[in-house]
Amino acid sequence: METMFLGIVVFLFLLAIFDLVVGVSNDAVNFMNSAIGAKAASFKTIIAIAAFGIFIGATLSNGMMEIARHGIFRPEQFYFQELMCIFLAVMVTDVVLLDIFNSLGMPTSTTVSMVFELLGGTFVLALIKIAEDETGMLGFADLLNTEKALSVILGIFLSVAVAFFFGTLVQYLSRLLFTFNYTKKLKYTIGLFGGIAVTAIIYFMLIKGLKDSAFMTAENKHWIQENTLMLVSCSFVFFTILMQILHWCKINVFKVVVMLGTFALAMAFAGNDLVNFIGVPLAGFSAYTDFMANGNGEPMGYLMNSLNGPAKTPFLFLFLAGVIMVYALITSKKAQNVVKTSVDLSRQDEGDEMFGSSAVARSIVRSTMSASENIAKILPDNLKRWADSRFNKDVMIMENGAAFDLIRASVNLVLAGLLIALGTSLKLPLSTTYVTFMVAMGSSLADRAWSRDSAVYRITGVLSVIGGWFITAGAAFTICFVVTLIMYYGGTFAMLALIALAIFLLVRSNIHYSKKQKDKGKDDIFSRLIASKDKEERWTLLRQHVNNTLVAEMAFTNETYRQITDGFINENLKALRKAVSNTDNQKEMLKKIRRKEILGLRRIDNFTAIEKNTWFHLGSNSCEQMLYCLKRICEPCKEHVDNKFTPLSERATNEFIPIRDEMTALMAKATEVLANKAY
Repeated sequence: METMFLGIVVFLFLLAIFDLVVGVSNDAVNFMNSAIGAKAASFKTIIAIAAFGIFIGATLSNGMMEIARHGIFRPEQFYFQELMCIFLAVMVTDVVLLDIFNSLGMPTSTTVSMVFELLGGTFVLALIKIAEDETGMLGFADLLNTEKALSVILGIFLSVAVAFFFGTLVQYLSRLLFTFNYTKKLKYTIGLFGGIAVTAIIYFMLIKGLKDSAFMTAENKHWIQENTLMLVSCSFVFFTILMQILHWCKINVFKVVVMLGTFALAMAFAGNDLVNFIGVPLAGFSAYTDFMANGNGEPMGYLMNSLNGPAKTPFLFLFLAGVIMVYALITSKKAQNVVKTSVDLSRQDEGDEMFGSSAVARSIVRSTMSASENIAKILPDNLKRWADSRFNKDVMIMENGAAFDLIRASVNLVLAGLLIALGTSLKLPLSTTYVTFMVAMGSSLADRAWSRDSAVYRITGVLSVIGGWFITAGAAFTICFVVTLIMYYGGTFAMLALIALAIFLLVRSNIHYSKKQKDKGKDDIFSRLIASKDKEERWTLLRQHVNNTLVAEMAFTNETYRQITDGFINENLKALRKAVSNTDNQKEMLKKIRRKEILGLRRIDNFTAIEKNTWFHLGSNSCEQMLYCLKRICEPCKEHVDNKFTPLSERATNEFIPIRDEMTALMAKATEVLANKAY
């Protein structure tokens, strides 16, 4: 029996390694999106600074793992075997759930997932224990600590509303102050801005990033608390002078602020969120050592009172966790995918939108525009003209390929840090993930990055991410509830089977993700078109993009038409279903491509656009017609074969095949003409 529990502890630590990898991949968005979006430095430099912050935060963390030890359940009421069952179920669920979100490119909260997994696992065992209790004295309050779960739910609402509001307000005021051509306004304001920003970041590091560090004793905390005003004042004066000197030395102060903010958030993330990844395995290890020393070989007879006490994590565990997190950050493609979601939703310009339109988003846009128009009627014309002049995007200064400028990146990092530090000092349960994401969304709204042509897509994306946060809580609770139940009654075999299933799902997910990314590719031509400042180059790139679209559509139509006819003749239902699915997917893809090319058409010379747009729309409409015809052909064929109606006669087949081959040959020739631009 002891060997089995040792094996479970080993599996917990192996799953912790997976959890560190997938957790860092998801939480990288918290501290990297601003620096990457503004191109504050090269990607390797940003990764290096974030990795250094993660490593320092992980190794300085004191490893207090109360939430995993007694934050959700009351360990004095649970036997050793019951808690090991919960711990294993939590880790299996957490690894798979976070990997799913990473694959979808959706940021979520590792804290929420862990809390609700613990709650789900504890809840099902609490039901069992209450049902088996013959005295009738045992209740949920004796087994569960529901206050923590409720505080997390409260944290979701607080984080979303507060961060979005202040992100919008502070960015709007910052833009009014600096404008998009911010270099002209920096003579004396940059020192003040830099002083405020760096002081806020230092305050955030002291309050949030280092509050639980090994060297942060009770005396040090008390001294900082008593002298906070003096520390903040001295820091402000010192850093204001330093930032002004750096500006005179031709050093970009905004880049300094962004990189320092990235380091601070990365360090705070590693120091405070480490419990989400290794807290449960360490609690399991602590329970195992206590059981081996005092349990007398009775796993269902030894209560885990020992988990009520605080535990110091050995430095070796923290060091190894830091190394794994750094490795995951450097190598994970999924981390870049999650960061891309946040950056794309806050991008200043229009471009390739990741999300579609939704009824809720359209309703929000209509209501907001109506309210905005009513407010505009009240405001004086002079005030509106002045505000519009401060938001003149024609003079925007932005790094090549950046999604937004350094002003917004600085506001995102400084404000996120301040809100998290304020929430910590006031003991409000704000989520790091939710604050950083919603500040970024609020600042992009204030910067007028959500234009009339992109607002509905951006709002759909934001609503999708927020919905994903609530789905995280529900899915974590439900899945862990079921997994714990299976493990409790299924014993060792069920545990091994579910561990194997989790590993299989992870491997399959990574294989599918790699294949999906390979098939998806990147639209380099469109990226170059959007980034280009030369209208002639834009026109050349647009022609190339449209040509590639037409070639791809012709090739798809030819291949799918042959697939449909072969499927109908051979009564291959699977091929016909695949053809229907592919046609639907191609229709959605064509809609996205058409939107891209219309954006490109707006960026070329106006006279050229007027002259050429008729041919563009004729070509686009022809592509839509071909897809419409394929759908009209395929659906009756599929229904015919699916119903097992009389197949096509041999005589009809022999008459049709030559005509079909002649058509496909003509389409292949047309595709070749387009591909070679021989027209």
